[in-house]
Amino acid sequence: MSIQLLPSDVQEDLLLAFDMAPVGLLVSRRRVVQSHNRAFSAMFGYAPGALEGKSLACLYPSTSEFEHTGDRALLVMRDKALYSDERIMKRADGRLFWCQVSGQAIDRADPFSAAVWVFEDISQKRPVTAQLTSREREVVQFLVLGKSSKEIGKLLGIGYRTVEAHRARLMRKFGVGTSNELIARLIGHN
Repeated sequence: MSIQLLPSDVQEDLLLAFDMAPVGLLVSRRRVVQSHNRAFSAMFGYAPGALEGKSLACLYPSTSEFEHTGDRALLVMRDKALYSDERIMKRADGRLFWCQVSGQAIDRADPFSAAVWVFEDISQKRPVTAQLTSREREVVQFLVLGKSSKEIGKLLGIGYRTVEAHRARLMRKFGVGTSNELIARLIGHN
């Protein structure tokens, strides 16, 4: 049902609920922002409405992360219409933060034609504490989900030994001696 077919007081309530929701909400078409609410603006540090008409790419630390995340999400959304993950995103001032993202495609056959997204800042429990390369951020995204090096390699289209090399560099950057310590550090346990 179209919002225009609803009584005006119901339309106003729906718009109020969208704008005042305590989580970041965003509507996109072809991975371009159509609208977002106040919580989203505050979370990412943009003025209300400032992102409308802009590519979602500006919310990612790098173009490659935007593209790779899109490739993964597209496959899942074609299958299930829903996609969810935890990833590092970028605020307007360039600071990076962990964010839980969930999306619902309007049309499973063409998931990016229109989608509704929910964003939750999880940086309080999982702070970004080291300078990471684009590929390291992608590896970290899967490490915190408990994926093995072989699974990560397959998901990223790289060899598992390359993943192991990234894991070793991450261990040095975080000053830990084991993979378990690395995971604990990544998810916010000291």
